[in-house]
Amino acid sequence: MTHCVVASIPAHPICSHQPRPPRSLYRIIPSESDRISVVKSLQSSSATTHESRRECECECFNLYKELVPYRQAWSWQKKIVKQKKALIERDEDCPDSLFVLQHPPVYTMGTGSSEKFLNFDLKDAPFDVHRTERGGEVTYHGPGQIVMYPIMNLRNHQMDLHWYLRSLEEVIIRALSKTFSIKASRLEGLTGVWHGNQKLAAIGIRVSRWIAYHGLAVNVTTDLTPFRWIVPCGLQNYQVGSIRGLLGEFESVADSRRKQLPDPDDGQLLDIACKSLINEFSEVFQVRINYETISRLEFLEREPLSPLKEEAM
Repeated sequence: MTHCVVASIPAHPICSHQPRPPRSLYRIIPSESDRISVVKSLQSSSATTHESRRECECECFNLYKELVPYRQAWSWQKKIVKQKKALIERDEDCPDSLFVLQHPPVYTMGTGSSEKFLNFDLKDAPFDVHRTERGGEVTYHGPGQIVMYPIMNLRNHQMDLHWYLRSLEEVIIRALSKTFSIKASRLEGLTGVWHGNQKLAAIGIRVSRWIAYHGLAVNVTTDLTPFRWIVPCGLQNYQVGSIRGLLGEFESVADSRRKQLPDPDDGQLLDIACKSLINEFSEVFQVRINYETISRLEFLEREPLSPLKEEAM
C-alpha cells in the first residue's frame, strides 16, 4: 500500500445515506575499579533510559465499545494533528495520541484510490464512501473491527516511514501471536498483516511534518460480506479473514495450546483483542498509555476545524 500521499481532500463523503442492514554486553575486566566503573555506567544508562521512557507518553481515547461515525473520528484526528503542529512550531513537547474504536459500516478510499476497485456504482453505494488523505486503496470498516488511529510525533521515535509501518504491523503480529496463538506475518512488498492468504489487518497512513495519523484496522468479529463489494486494498486474488473466523478453523486442529484457548462470545473477543492491541502498541512504541476522559473529546468538539495545509515533511 502507498503510505504517504499529498493532496487536498474535501471533508465530506462521496456518497452519504442510511446504510443497509448488514521490540552490549560488557566484557568482564579483572580490575575491581574497572568493574565498579562498568556498574556505575550501567546504572547511569538504565536511569537515563528509564527517564526517557517515562517521559514518552501517549494519550489514549479508548472508545472501542462505541460505533463512532467515520467523519467524527476523522475530524478528531485532524484537530489533534493541528494541535501537535502548533506545539512543534512553539518548540513545546508534543506527545503521541491514540484513538481505539469501531465504525458503523463505511468504505474509505485513499487519495489516489481508483474507483475500478469498487464493485458498485457510487450513486447506489451500499454504505457511505469517504475519500481521505491516507495512502492506499479502498477498504471497509464496520462493527467487530478494532480500528486504531495513532497520531504519532515521529520525532519522538524514528523519522522513518518504513520503520513506522513495520512497527504498526508488529503491534498486530504480537497481539495475534501472544493472545490468540495465530501465526500472523507480513507479505513482502505489501503492507498489512496476514495469515496465509488471508489479510487480517489493513494499514493506511498520512504523514505531514512528521506527524503521522490514520492507522490500522483489525478484523476481529467483523462480518466480511461487505468486502465482497470491493477489491480490498486493490489486491486481487487475496482473501480477507478475521480472528473469529480463524479461531473457528482452529477448533478442529489437534494443538493443545489452541485447545486451551477460551471460546469467548463476540463482545468478550473484542475486549480481549482491544486490550492486547493496546498493550502491544505500548510495548512496540515504548510509550506509557494515559487514558483520557470524555471531557477531552468534548473540548475537541468545540474547537473549530480549519483545513490542514498540505506541507512537505
